[in-house]
Amino acid sequence: MSTPRTLFDKVWEEHVVHREDGQPDLLYIDLHLVHEVTSPQAFESLSLTGGVSGGLNSRSQRLTMRSQQHPASRASLIRCLRHR
Repeated sequence: MSTPRTLFDKVWEEHVVHREDGQPDLLYIDLHLVHEVTSPQAFESLSLTGGVSGGLNSRSQRLTMRSQQHPASRASLIRCLRHR
């Protein structure tokens, strides 16, 4: 019987394209989901540089999906629900 693997391990193994002793694995990521919660500046930086801050660029920009979340306080949610 084989050792159970986590979901993380399974996904990682499916995306390794090169492995070398003493070096980090090279992965191919077919879809990059960027979720921004607290810093709109992060997305602005991506837009201005055409890639990730620090000079890293996505090989295929069309496969990078960005989404924003605008947190609301519990009090404001309660006020909205009361006025429905």
